[in-house]
Amino acid sequence: MRKRNESVTVEHERAAAAAAVPGPLDKGCTLRRSLRLPASAAAEGMKRPLGRRYGLWFWLRKLILWLLGMYIAIPFLVKLCPAIQAKLVFLNFVRVPYFIDLKRPQDQGLNHTCNYYLQPEEDVTIGVWHTVPASLWKNARGKDQLWFEEALGSSHPVILYLHGNAGTRGGDHRVELYKVLSSLGYHVVTFDYRGWGDSIGSPSERGMTYDALHVFDWIKARSGDNPVYIWGHSLGTGVATNLVRRLCERETPPDALILESPFTNIREEARSHPFSVASTQYFPGFDWFFLDPITTSGIKFANDENVKYISCSLLILHAEDDPVVPFHLGKKLYNIAATSRSFRDYKVQFVPFHTDLGYRHKYIYRSPELPRILREFLGKSEHELHH
Repeated sequence: MRKRNESVTVEHERAAAAAAVPGPLDKGCTLRRSLRLPASAAAEGMKRPLGRRYGLWFWLRKLILWLLGMYIAIPFLVKLCPAIQAKLVFLNFVRVPYFIDLKRPQDQGLNHTCNYYLQPEEDVTIGVWHTVPASLWKNARGKDQLWFEEALGSSHPVILYLHGNAGTRGGDHRVELYKVLSSLGYHVVTFDYRGWGDSIGSPSERGMTYDALHVFDWIKARSGDNPVYIWGHSLGTGVATNLVRRLCERETPPDALILESPFTNIREEARSHPFSVASTQYFPGFDWFFLDPITTSGIKFANDENVKYISCSLLILHAEDDPVVPFHLGKKLYNIAATSRSFRDYKVQFVPFHTDLGYRHKYIYRSPELPRILREFLGKSEHELHH
């Protein structure tokens, strides 16, 4: 009887132990209950992906509102501060290539070039490069500024080159053009307008034009009877026509004017720029917000008006695939000039460069036809240019 009670007690204890500690293989409700999460933990687990989703939407909505705010604020900012638009026209704060010493043109492969500094006005100093014809390269080695100035009186024509916006007189495509023109027997004089490169002063259309006038007079004072041609590229065409119009009005015109990738006027160019084309279609009041501030800043560069008062030979060069100044603007300017009474006794020529050539906005200097075009237009043979 005692043994039986003991066995019953042991069996009872084993059953109680088994019930208290369920095994992993237990198929009963005990195992499933032990694996369930508390109600609070389950609710928190559901909130995590939901919270993540709401957090993403919050930041996306914030970004959309920020972009919308900028879309609305920028036009009003430009309208209220026309100086911003002027900066975008000049882009003089963009100095490309970086880290070059403009005092050392030889670092850019221009071993027959001298760096000057001229002072058009008080508190304004402009950096100038003078590249002599390639035939004078050996004589130019080691020479000082005085020798280069006197060399302008040698029997070689001079080209005053007026560059476009952004960059400096040491820009890659500009340097390559100097080399081409030098190889054809030209002196090339170029400079950075006030506010560009290492030139001191604040940029403005009036200031840029006055700088060009000062350099032109400086050249004429040293070049004697040698022909002086003016070559403007892109925004520099606006400076060039401003300058030549003034020279014609005072009856001291240059021997010819060459415009590379020109526009009609800065307002029409700004409206035709790739960055503006989409905006004009989808942004109401584009002209009032973005173009009127340019005029308010006193920036016109009215090539289409200037050519009506210019009396000298005119050559226009333009690539059909120009993405910056559309080809049709150069053609339109030519049509205005060709019918102008001021060019009645002078040659006016338009030379297009086909899209397949890939010259775009600044690579016309690569054209193997350029020497012939210049020779025929300017009326000089290569032999005369080199001697």
